[in-house]
Amino acid sequence: MHRSRLQVVLIDSPPDVAEAGVAFWGAVLGREPQPEPGTPFTVLAPLGNGQVLAHQRLDEGPPRIHLDVETDDTAAEVARIEALGATRLSEHDGCVQLRDPTGLVFCVVPVQSPDFHEHATVWP
Repeated sequence: MHRSRLQVVLIDSPPDVAEAGVAFWGAVLGREPQPEPGTPFTVLAPLGNGQVLAHQRLDEGPPRIHLDVETDDTAAEVARIEALGATRLSEHDGCVQLRDPTGLVFCVVPVQSPDFHEHATVWP
């Protein structure tokens, strides 16, 4: 048995436009972006149920939107999602990057939020 949930919706931008992306989305949402020091992440707005909209500065790659699925058992969650049709792309620092059957890139990440157990789905 393990748990998982959608934790964050990320707007990804390459380094040359990342600051402009953060400023733009902060203005669109009428919120002050909250950078997470020492990371490529900036929180833009809460979405409810402990989920957030955030910006991620990429090292490389095109602008995109991707989702992070948070779990207390990365191996079990990746196996469950692969069985549903996802393809594993890479692994980095305990996170697994996958692609859904339509081509959307998303990640399965270890628990990162304090309210994880309150909002997570329990899987057999």
